[in-house]
Amino acid sequence: MPERAGRGEPAEEPVDYVVDYVNALTTVFFLVILGRIVMSFLPMAPISRRARAFYDFFHSSTEWFLGFFRRIIPPLGMFDLSPVAALFVLFISNWVVVNLLQSL
Repeated sequence: MPERAGRGEPAEEPVDYVVDYVNALTTVFFLVILGRIVMSFLPMAPISRRARAFYDFFHSSTEWFLGFFRRIIPPLGMFDLSPVAALFVLFISNWVVVNLLQSL
């Protein structure tokens, strides 16, 4: 493996950058879903435009993913378990993609 100039560290392969990018996207999407879960516990009283825009961002950026699981998993009383299943699938798919990339 080639070394970086003057550092004695091995140079990263291009696939390492892709793996880092995939991991970063997964982490950001996880945090957005987590933010949506937390926001679902907050009351939606009349709020400012800025807070509404913040809520709409979290809702619109996750609904396409969580909506799929809501159609499959019915709520258990007042508990919605679809975010748990969505996060499980998100991390499993991240693990599969990262392992496939590292095997190249």
